[in-house]
Amino acid sequence: MSNKVDVKRLYLPGLAGLYQKFSPYSYALIRFATGAVLLPHGIQKIVESRAQGLATAIAGHNLPAPLLLAWLAIFAESIAAACLAIGLFTRLAALIILIEMTVIIAVFQWEFGYFWTNRGIEYALLWWAILLAIFFRGGGELSVDARLKKEF
Repeated sequence: MSNKVDVKRLYLPGLAGLYQKFSPYSYALIRFATGAVLLPHGIQKIVESRAQGLATAIAGHNLPAPLLLAWLAIFAESIAAACLAIGLFTRLAALIILIEMTVIIAVFQWEFGYFWTNRGIEYALLWWAILLAIFFRGGGELSVDARLKKEF
């Protein structure tokens, strides 16, 4: 994938240098922000010992092994989110969180409709789409995966 900016296509050709300079960092910023924004949710659940409360909410939706699922959600929002932020095991981390967002959408928010202001799927759906793109793209040039020269 080339970061070369085609000046002829720009409405404001004078911006080509700016686009060219910062384009390589844009994907890394999105990947980092996706993990970094989710990470505090996982840390909060760990620090405040919220696994049992989360398990109760999961059990309320008749899902099996609610305590295990609670710990998997905490893992997704802490370890997988941290890995996503730094670009380590990026595709696996994105897949783990993508599965969590799928469950959140289908099981916990679908009944409330679309808008997040009414507990709907809007916000989790945005996360889902970003995670799907990260899953297919991988860590990118500015990631630990790239430094290790290995990816899932």
